[in-house]
Amino acid sequence: MYVQQFFVGGLAHSSYLVGGNQFCAIVDPKRDVDDYVKTAKEMGLKITHIIETHLHADFISGHLDLKELTGARIYAPKAGNCQFDHVAVSEGDSFEIEDMEFNALETGGHTPEHVSYVVTDHSRGEEPVAVFCGDTLFVGDVGRPDLFPGQAEELASRLYDNLHQKLLKLPDCCEVYPAHGAGSLCGRAMGAKRTSTIGYERLYNPALQHKTKEAFKKSLLTGMPEAPDHFSRCSAINGKGPALVKDLPVVNPLAPEKFWELKKNGHMVIDVRDYTAFGGAHIPGSFHLDLAGNFSTFAGWILPPDKSLLLVGNNEEEIHRACVQLRRVGLEQVVGWLEGGIHSWSIKALPLEHLPQISVHELKERLEQGKDTMVIDTRGKREWDEYHIAGTVHIPAPDCRTRYREVETQKPAAVLCNTAHRSSLAASILQQHGLTNLCVVTGGMTAWRAAGYSGECPICAVPHGPQW
Repeated sequence: MYVQQFFVGGLAHSSYLVGGNQFCAIVDPKRDVDDYVKTAKEMGLKITHIIETHLHADFISGHLDLKELTGARIYAPKAGNCQFDHVAVSEGDSFEIEDMEFNALETGGHTPEHVSYVVTDHSRGEEPVAVFCGDTLFVGDVGRPDLFPGQAEELASRLYDNLHQKLLKLPDCCEVYPAHGAGSLCGRAMGAKRTSTIGYERLYNPALQHKTKEAFKKSLLTGMPEAPDHFSRCSAINGKGPALVKDLPVVNPLAPEKFWELKKNGHMVIDVRDYTAFGGAHIPGSFHLDLAGNFSTFAGWILPPDKSLLLVGNNEEEIHRACVQLRRVGLEQVVGWLEGGIHSWSIKALPLEHLPQISVHELKERLEQGKDTMVIDTRGKREWDEYHIAGTVHIPAPDCRTRYREVETQKPAAVLCNTAHRSSLAASILQQHGLTNLCVVTGGMTAWRAAGYSGECPICAVPHGPQW
């Protein structure tokens, strides 16, 4: 039995190739599936099974694309009522790939229809060797049960039972392969390590240490980070069956005049360049989503799925990367991209906006001199609670869409986050609502701490941990 993990940064999504000598399965595939086909081919393996643990909420799955390319059969939870051709799996069902036996356990809790797959490699022994547990059990955490309105109490209760009565009954040596790692919003505080064992999680996973079901439920139903907007729609898309990537609209280069015409007709402009480039010059009304940041998650969070999109980047390679990441969260209506970038736009004398940037030293000087500056912290609640600059106003970046009226128009506003990715996004949203006296604090709280202006934040000090 061979297992290879594929990890998608930003979404912090893990998928897996599980292979024998001739055949293999892909578990919880991402939407861009070429990596699986290439890897299987290099290993001399034929992809025969596509396995879904649940209807994922945070990304669009590649199960149909992979089936189209390989002819493999899709295995998905029966309770998901999927509307595409598949093998419906429920408790006690099993199938084999060479010497590997896959047994299904219904482990609802994160989602109602969740299934985990326990694998026994009969070429090595008769005890389960691995469990592909989707979003039921993570390294250092468990799946959040609060994504379905009105069902949180019931799902939390089911999650507790399924963890303790099913997964924790597996042998201590059984390897744990979850669908997400640190940085995902499908849990609260996943560890940076991407795989584990049942025995290690039994001993050290904080979510498994609660003495009672009620304590477990209370912990999971309080203090969860806000769920992004696309969480409410991706599950349904995955169950219905996403459009094949090959059938999506072609993304074409557009001359500045055509780009401007489409923009004036209601198409949304997404600028994917570095925040320093965006600050220097950008098209009025643009959303700024820096490709170097958590692009997919924040795109899915703030962009409406029914709007046609126009992209601005430095080159065609950036545009391709942006399209892949947008499709991962169900944003498929990319019409085109600005040929020649902002340079071609500016020499046509078309409208431009700017977003000034200041250093943390300039911010400190403003605050010490009592200059009338409003400081807006756009990080997540957990980061804010751990440490924030005295006197700042907390508006998480996505909330700027609705809370922009809280920004005082009569004074300058300095916007910051942990680096500058979220703050530049937030400032671009505030600009859309007519706020102009803005600047972004480059380096954000990371630079603030590096300058010695505060102690180290225990969350931000973990570079591979959740940054919300």
